Amino acid sequence: MVRQAKAQRILTHDQIWVALDRLAARAGLSPSGLAKRAGLDPTTFNRSKRVTSDGRERWPSTESIAKALAAAGASIDVFAGLISDETGNSRSVPLLGLAQAGASGAFDESGLPSGKGWTELALPTAEDSQTFALEIAGDALAPTYRNGDVILVSPGTPIRKGDRVVVTTKAGEVTVATLKRRTAKALDLLPLDASQAERTIAAGELAWVARIVWASQ
Repeated sequence: MVRQAKAQRILTHDQIWVALDRLAARAGLSPSGLAKRAGLDPTTFNRSKRVTSDGRERWPSTESIAKALAAAGASIDVFAGLISDETGNSRSVPLLGLAQAGASGAFDESGLPSGKGWTELALPTAEDSQTFALEIAGDALAPTYRNGDVILVSPGTPIRKGDRVVVTTKAGEVTVATLKRRTAKALDLLPLDASQAERTIAAGELAWVARIVWASQ
């Protein structure tokens, strides 16, 4: 009689990091926001820290996971569920840094993620299947959005006056602003920085505009 060994489930590097992303989303935070709340260096859970410069996988420490769980008010059982996605309450969306969003090839003609540079971010909800995320770098958009905040952008959600939007021109410039008015000829925008002047983008210069439907705090 031949005995067959049972297949073992192996915990992977990606599973642990995705679970931490899901834990942050569950608490309404970005990964850097979760690290700060846990009393850790804000870059502890950043994607740049997950692989070394020579390509080796870097794992989060047991201590950092324990502090993250305490900060999020979650148990180890909850974390185990996030690893296996037994909660069914999250899904992954494409993520790119806002500073890189203006690079050639980052989006296709319809304003959807395209090309290299995109990673994945687990979030508790998404408005449509085309939703993607952008991570804020720097404090140019403060106090509305700060360094490390993540915004969810939904190309399929209707846009109304007063909505916060991401706008990309055909020249590749990416702007985050409040929609003041939209006509067949132009887009009028209110900057998030009140010290800046209002801006109008002609319809012929516009590549796409999409609504911001969620932001980590």
